[in-house]
Amino acid sequence: MIATPVIEAKVKITPNGKKLRAYARITWVLFRESQNSLVSFLIILLGGALVFRSFYQFPNGSHPSFVKALHVTFTLIFFETNLAFPEGQWYLQILFFAIPILGLLVAVDGVIRFGTALFNKNINAQEWQIAMASTYSNHVIICGMGKVGYRTTLELLKFGREIVAIDTDPHGRFIDKIQALGIPVIIANARRSENLLKAGAERADVVIACTDDELTNLDIALDAREINPQAKIVMRMFDPDLAQRVEKGFGIHTALSTSALAAPVFASSAMRVNNVKYSFYLGHELLNLSEFIISANSRLIGWSLAQLTQQVNISVISYQDTGIADLNPDPTICLMSGSKLLVLGSIQMLQQLDGLNSPVR
Repeated sequence: MIATPVIEAKVKITPNGKKLRAYARITWVLFRESQNSLVSFLIILLGGALVFRSFYQFPNGSHPSFVKALHVTFTLIFFETNLAFPEGQWYLQILFFAIPILGLLVAVDGVIRFGTALFNKNINAQEWQIAMASTYSNHVIICGMGKVGYRTTLELLKFGREIVAIDTDPHGRFIDKIQALGIPVIIANARRSENLLKAGAERADVVIACTDDELTNLDIALDAREINPQAKIVMRMFDPDLAQRVEKGFGIHTALSTSALAAPVFASSAMRVNNVKYSFYLGHELLNLSEFIISANSRLIGWSLAQLTQQVNISVISYQDTGIADLNPDPTICLMSGSKLLVLGSIQMLQQLDGLNSPVR
């Protein structure tokens, strides 16, 4: 009997969680654009507080506390003060004039930088997409947003993975859909290593090259491996022999041939096996994942799952009926009309199962 493979649980990210992370990234990008002004503001504030704390004297000869000096400096930046003008201390007198001027310049510069970054979010979309991508780490980079890239993105989102996309066509069929999911999309040629760096390739966990051109995918994969040797590289190829040579010769972790993946499914369908979801080779044996619904008056009605696996030598991956939906079904469950099975087996096993599922004459 074929061993039942382990099905990995899908991780779901709540919409609120996505929004919070998006807002956090936006806040970080805006902060980073105006961080120089913020640092300058803090230097003025702390520097002024230290000077007032050390050198300003009240009529009784005492000095203000640090908190008091900090408050004085802060209010002085906005042209207010609750300290008397220091008579006879020229360096403090200069400070009374310098702090408001410097503070005002720094505050205006910070507002301009913040406003420019916020404005770029709406006007200069590409710079904003790159800025957002720069906040990602341990993410997945997908190069090529065609059908394969788009469907790969949707599947990875189910597992809670964070994604940055790269595509050359700003008017591609799936670009708007990808951006609507909150995924940064960089419009650039991924064959150029600087564009992979814009997507954060040096911090990425996985780089997937799935454009419609084999040489482009190979070029992207080699550049990505050079930038980040620790990243897993997945590459789409059309020639199965070339895919194997690339995987062995270039050290690419996974080189997948589209035709090699599709051919087993086509072959299984041609053998008139119903509802084949996926096919693959285990060694030299072709295995198929197929969905069966127990028909009315089927010979299988009343059979237990244990009896089914013993008689047909097939693996039951999941069982579903009106009351049960189980990825690890109890072998004692008995089949009834309308029961839905997801099974794994060879063509011959599936054909035998299909014959048993036909109505009793």
